[in-house]
Amino acid sequence: MAKMHARRRGKSGSHRPMVTENPEWVPVPQEEIVQLVVKFGKEGMPTAKIGMKLRDQYAVPDVKLATGKTVLEILDENNLSPKLPEDLVALMRRAIDLNVHVVANKKDVANRRGLKLIEAKIRRLVKYYKREGGLPMDWQYSLKTAELLIE
Repeated sequence: MAKMHARRRGKSGSHRPMVTENPEWVPVPQEEIVQLVVKFGKEGMPTAKIGMKLRDQYAVPDVKLATGKTVLEILDENNLSPKLPEDLVALMRRAIDLNVHVVANKKDVANRRGLKLIEAKIRRLVKYYKREGGLPMDWQYSLKTAELLIE
């Protein structure tokens, strides 16, 4: 399948091995993993960083295998879930930074196109989250609202 914004074709990166249960070598018990996720969530750490920290510093390869719930589900149970989805926030940050560059460099047509492509991704993602219930149905994206929400 072709990539979204390029003419090249190719497959995405690696695939996880088919593991259905938590490995027995994991040193941290289930309750402690949940407590760590809640602690990191209270510190304002995003879900991806929580997973990486648990993997790298606590030797927990997969939170879902260890607890039966994802990091976001654990944060939802403790009313710590983020207001906006993490991938949407990352794309909005990229759009804001690129917009600052495009305003400062009027003749940079290639990055103006890149900004349009990023905003198209944001709009598709917003449509998905509205359909799945991750965002309210009346939520609208614009660069002005993104700047207010992110900064």
